[in-house]
Amino acid sequence: MSVFRSRKNKYREAMASATNYHSWREAALELDYIEGNMEWKESFASDLYNYELIYERISALKTSFERRDYDALLRHLREGQHHDLGNMGSAQLYTRSHVGTKHLIEEYIGQVCLVLQHLRETEIPQLPLREKYDFFKDMALSYGRPALLLSGGATLGLFHLGVVKALWERGLLPQVIAGSSVGSIIAAMLGTHTDDEIPEMLLPHRHNLKAWRFMGLLHGLRGGGFMDVRELERCLRANIGEYSFLEAFQRTNRSINISVSPTAQHQKERLLCGYTSPYLFVWSAALASSAVPIIFPPVKLMKKDQFGNAVPFMPKLRWVDGSVVSDLPVERLMHLYDVNFSIVSQTNPHIVPFLNNDLPDGGKTSLSSIPMRVIRAEMEFHGKGLFDYLRSNLSSSVLRQASGQVYNILAQKYFGDVTISPRYTWWHYAQLFKNPAPDVVRRLTLEGERATWPKISMIATHAKISQTLEKSIIELKERLRGQRAELSVVGKPTVGKAS
Repeated sequence: MSVFRSRKNKYREAMASATNYHSWREAALELDYIEGNMEWKESFASDLYNYELIYERISALKTSFERRDYDALLRHLREGQHHDLGNMGSAQLYTRSHVGTKHLIEEYIGQVCLVLQHLRETEIPQLPLREKYDFFKDMALSYGRPALLLSGGATLGLFHLGVVKALWERGLLPQVIAGSSVGSIIAAMLGTHTDDEIPEMLLPHRHNLKAWRFMGLLHGLRGGGFMDVRELERCLRANIGEYSFLEAFQRTNRSINISVSPTAQHQKERLLCGYTSPYLFVWSAALASSAVPIIFPPVKLMKKDQFGNAVPFMPKLRWVDGSVVSDLPVERLMHLYDVNFSIVSQTNPHIVPFLNNDLPDGGKTSLSSIPMRVIRAEMEFHGKGLFDYLRSNLSSSVLRQASGQVYNILAQKYFGDVTISPRYTWWHYAQLFKNPAPDVVRRLTLEGERATWPKISMIATHAKISQTLEKSIIELKERLRGQRAELSVVGKPTVGKAS
C-alpha cells in the first residue's frame, strides 16, 4: 500500500511542478492508469450521460460516411448536432479522470469533425458551394460557440496570459473574447495581434509593464486618483496599438468585447465591441475598463473619425472599471454571438478566495463544505438586500453611488461553465498594484497554464465542433469570393476583339 501511495504522490508532484502541457499530461495519464481511470474511460456505460444515444449517432454517421450517402449524412448532422448532446458536456464526466473523459464521447467529437471536414473539402453534386456555405452557417448558428471571458484583478490578471497560452497551444482559443479591467487589456492585445504574432505577444519581456505610477495621497484624496492615468494610457497604447474595434477585427478575425461602467446617472454599463462601437479605439476602451474607482479617475472614450483623427466619443460622459457592474457579460455575448459555453478566467482578488473551484465545474459537494456555503449564501442574500435599499434611500449622492457599486459587485455571477482561477497567497496580494518584473509575469503565466491544463478536456469537447464549423465557414466564404471573381472576369468582353 505504501508503494502504491508513493507512486501516486510522485505523479501528483510531477503534475504540480510541470512547466509544459506535455509533461503535465504524461504524469496525469500515469496517475489515471494507477487509479484505474483508464478502465472507466474505456467503458461506455455511465449514468452521467446518454451513452446509447451517442453510440447510435456515431453508428449512423459512420455508416452514411462509408457509403458516401450524403443525403443521409446531411440529415444526421442537421438533426443531431447539439453542444450538449446526451449530456456529454456534463462537468462530472471530466472530474473522474485527470486527462480526457469517456472514449465514446471523444470518438463522437472526432467523427463529427471528420465528416464536417470531408463535406467542406469535397465537391458534392447535391450540395453546390453556395448551399454548402449556407448549410455550415446554419449548423454553426444551431450549435453555438464558446467564449473566453477574462475578469479584473489588477497586476494579478497576468494570470490570464497563462490561460490564453494553454488554450492557444492546444488550438482551443475561442474567436470570441471578452474582458473587463485588466482582462480587457489582455483581450485587447489578443484582438490586435495576428495568429503569427501571438507567440511573441506571450513573452514577458515583450510587454510595456509600466502601468502604475503613484500620484500621492493628496492627489487621490482630491478625487484625481491615487495612480497616474496617463502612465496607464501610455502602457496600453504601447501594448495594443492604435486600432479601432473594426480595424482590429479585420486584422485578426477575433471578436473582442470590453465592459465599461458609467459614472453618470441614467446610464447603463456598455459592452464595447465591433458591433456596438466599431470606430472606438481599442486602447481607449481598455483604459476606461481599467479605471478602478478611486485608484484612477474616470476617463472619456476616444474614437477615430472618418479622417483617422482621435476625437471624443460622447464627450460629456465618463467611464470606469468594467468589472464594477459587468465583470463577465455572458448574457450579452449570447445575444451578440450565439455563445453557449463560457470559459472564465477569474482573478479578482475579492472573488477568488470565495470561489468554490469544483462548482459549477462538476465536483462533488463534501459535507464539511456545506456550512460555509450556507453562511456565504446567507451573507450574499442579506448583503444584496441591504445595499439595494441603501442605493435607493440614502440622501447623500456619494453614499448612494458607493452602495450601488457594492450592490453590483454582490449581484454579479463570477463563474462560467468552466472557471479557471489561481490559488492566492500573501505574495500575490503584495503584487496587486506593482509594475511587475519579467519573473513575476513568468510566474503568473505559468500559474495560469497549470490551472488550465486540467480543464483542457472539457473545453475541447465543447469547442472542437464549433471551431471546425467556424473554420469551414471562413474557407467556404473565400471560395465563394473566388468563384464570384472568376464569373465577373468571364463575363467581361475581351478588349481589342471584334464582336
